Amino acid sequence: MIWGAVALFVLYPLGRLLLLTFWNGGPSLDAVRGLLGDWTHRAALVNSLLLAALVGIAGTALGFAFALLAVRANLPRWFGRALDAVVLLPLISPPFTAAIALIFALGPRGLISYHVFGLTRVNIYGLAGTLLSETLTYFPIAYLTLKAVLANVDANLEDSAFSLGARRWRVFRTVTLPLTTPGVANAFLLVSAASLADFATPLILGGTRFPVLPTQAFLQITGLYDMRGGAALCFLLLVPALAVFAGQRWFTERRGGSFVTVTGKVGAATRVKSLSPAAVLGLAVVCGLVVALVLVCYLLIFAASIVRGLGADNSLSLAHYGHVFSGGLKAVRDTLIVAVICMPVGGLFAVVLGFLVSRTRFPGRRALEFAAMMNYALPGTIVGIAYLVAFNDPPLALTGTAFILVVCYVFRYSLAGTRATSAVLAQIDPSIEEASASLGARRDVTFRRVVLPLIRPALLAGMTVLFIRAMTAISATIFLVSLSWSLVTVRILEGITNLELGQASAFSMLVILLVYAAVAVASLAMRRLNAGSLGQAGTLLGG
Repeated sequence: MIWGAVALFVLYPLGRLLLLTFWNGGPSLDAVRGLLGDWTHRAALVNSLLLAALVGIAGTALGFAFALLAVRANLPRWFGRALDAVVLLPLISPPFTAAIALIFALGPRGLISYHVFGLTRVNIYGLAGTLLSETLTYFPIAYLTLKAVLANVDANLEDSAFSLGARRWRVFRTVTLPLTTPGVANAFLLVSAASLADFATPLILGGTRFPVLPTQAFLQITGLYDMRGGAALCFLLLVPALAVFAGQRWFTERRGGSFVTVTGKVGAATRVKSLSPAAVLGLAVVCGLVVALVLVCYLLIFAASIVRGLGADNSLSLAHYGHVFSGGLKAVRDTLIVAVICMPVGGLFAVVLGFLVSRTRFPGRRALEFAAMMNYALPGTIVGIAYLVAFNDPPLALTGTAFILVVCYVFRYSLAGTRATSAVLAQIDPSIEEASASLGARRDVTFRRVVLPLIRPALLAGMTVLFIRAMTAISATIFLVSLSWSLVTVRILEGITNLELGQASAFSMLVILLVYAAVAVASLAMRRLNAGSLGQAGTLLGG
């Protein structure tokens, strides 16, 4: 049953996409050749790779700085919690929130660029603005990844280097940095993959100045009604996306074992002292400036939602929220319905898949795991166009329904719950299940009555991620919405493209509040389950 679902909703759409690209009455490369002959599409390919590399470098550097400050600076626990609360903001917001805020702050008549400094030639559109916006949006992925890596580096290793007379910089360069190399590489690949898949930010800030593949594929289909051309652009995006995914898997599974720091040998705990007071001060200044910029962005979004026109007419008004709860109420209701349906369906699918790949042995197990990860690894633009191609005609005409939105979210974002389930199962002794089987219980009974209660934290984490993504994602589902079923993120994008930034800001604030409420409820439930916090979910929000 699981194989059938994965084949139908993962492999079949990708197969149809490739068939449309390379079959035109017979095998053909005409669609790809035609696109590569256009300089705009060649530029889009180069720009996509350049942007992904730059965002990966900048995001990983920022994430590493934040992780060092949080883990290695010996700061109070409350500081770390406050830092996490601010840093997580971009991950639980619609993907173009930072882009809207940067337009308000640094646009041609921006509050900071024009009204504060009087600059008239500042242009936030193009590579610079897109790079800044995506870095602010995705560096938390690197922070969460590297925070866990640094926390697992045994401080006694650094203490041993100090006892041999090494200075702080040499200890950091020869001990700490090499041990975190796999984590740094993994963080770089994760951030680069997120940038490569980003559709909304380049559409808003890149425009014709800086075309990238996801936006070009979207415009090819919605503007030129060229489905084959859009599919061919997806293929051009598919190649680097799979390369990044393969690289991330290689570093995680192969190189990770060469840097073991957690062993069965227990020594006396030592206080981390690899950062000098000057280094801590420098990190605090850098991180403080970034935190201030993030907070300013969200304050601008909030301000724009409660005034008539930020920067032009700053008189207080709730007109934008009035529009949200009148003309936009259907999109809010549709999004909540889809998100709520996704939670139990995707959560159950995730834990069953996680149990199968972690606890059972059968032919094709690794192939099933890889196939189930495909929709998660690929950019949303590819998944959305593949679904549009596969499910737009009978007998599987699903476009325009809530069902296809739910299916798209479940098979794209359930991997968070699957990974969380695998992590929890790794801590549970298989003898518990063997004892149930020895008493005559069937495998399904053992799973329902023994395993499922033990993996409730993973189930909750997976359901929370599904809710967050169903509320904030757009790159895949923008191709699948209809008059019958709309989404809040699509309404936000429509507001931006129609220059109704106040309405877009009001929708964004509503989404942020709803998601924060969901995370708060989930965190409370996790504590009652004695499962700590939403660490697993938080780590996988941008993955």
